[in-house]
Amino acid sequence: MNEATRAHATRGAGGADPAVLALDIGGTKLAVGVVTTDGRVHALTVEPTRRWEGPDAVIARLFDMGHRAVEAAGLDRPVSAVGISCGGPLDSATGVLISPPHLPGWLDVPLGEMTRTEFGVPAFLENDATAAALGEHRFGAARGTTTMIYLTISTGVGGGAVIGGSLHRGAAGNGGELGHVMVRPGGRTCSCGRRGCLEAYVSGTNIAARASEGIRAGRTTSLAAVDPLTAAEVAAAATAGDAYAREVWDETTDVLGQAVTDLVNVFEPDLVVLGGGVTRSGAMLLDPVAEAVARDAMPPAAKAARVVLAGLGDVVCVVGAGVVALDALTTEVEHA
Repeated sequence: MNEATRAHATRGAGGADPAVLALDIGGTKLAVGVVTTDGRVHALTVEPTRRWEGPDAVIARLFDMGHRAVEAAGLDRPVSAVGISCGGPLDSATGVLISPPHLPGWLDVPLGEMTRTEFGVPAFLENDATAAALGEHRFGAARGTTTMIYLTISTGVGGGAVIGGSLHRGAAGNGGELGHVMVRPGGRTCSCGRRGCLEAYVSGTNIAARASEGIRAGRTTSLAAVDPLTAAEVAAAATAGDAYAREVWDETTDVLGQAVTDLVNVFEPDLVVLGGGVTRSGAMLLDPVAEAVARDAMPPAAKAARVVLAGLGDVVCVVGAGVVALDALTTEVEHA
């Protein structure tokens, strides 16, 4: 379905294109906005998650942000649905968050039902990285591609894929957990419980943790004076010539480059899109990863695949959640 047909299918009785509320729940921040059919985000609101408060308090604040965003958007029509993006595992069909590692203690939270009750419209839950992949494919760097892979490198590492023009969700709706591919068997413990996952090495949390481990072991580095230590600080120190920070960063890009090369060999995509907070380091992250793919991927995949940064930036999961809701409305109209 092309953009014009999709917009027409979801148009309300009054002739206006629908607007949806988009809620993104991350381990570090909550982001909320109203998304329209052109992919624009209105009244974007961002606040810290403060996940230690537990699901009840965080969800109450998330809903408050949602009401404020709808009011601030100033649209001439109410929102038609709510799209929610959050890390899995989750059950998108029932709207239940099962046990996301980045939200400890959030077990079997019926977020879809809670959202429908709160806002009085349909609500649709999707894995955050899967939603982001859809957003990038529809409105971002991957627009116009047939097959693309998306990796979000942030508090954790997630992934999503569009294959043959269709979003890949998997048999139970949690396909695309690319952050949990094995890169170092028997290595660092991951949030999922396994040892050696990609996330355990290249997420922002684990870049900082790896650097901290070296400091505690006595490595000489300017990072020893940094508190709190973050992945951004590691990248900055590496750029400034700190040898130990450079070592940590080189391991990060080496591991990520190997993983992306494997994904290119498996999927042979037109494009690999990297998003998430760690990608704010720009070319310092992108260039060595792209070079690894060009050097190591099997032909012709190495020539076909490009590696780029996300085009939607920090709003990628908000746009993705919005697209999930807009597409769900389209499906409902087509089957009515």
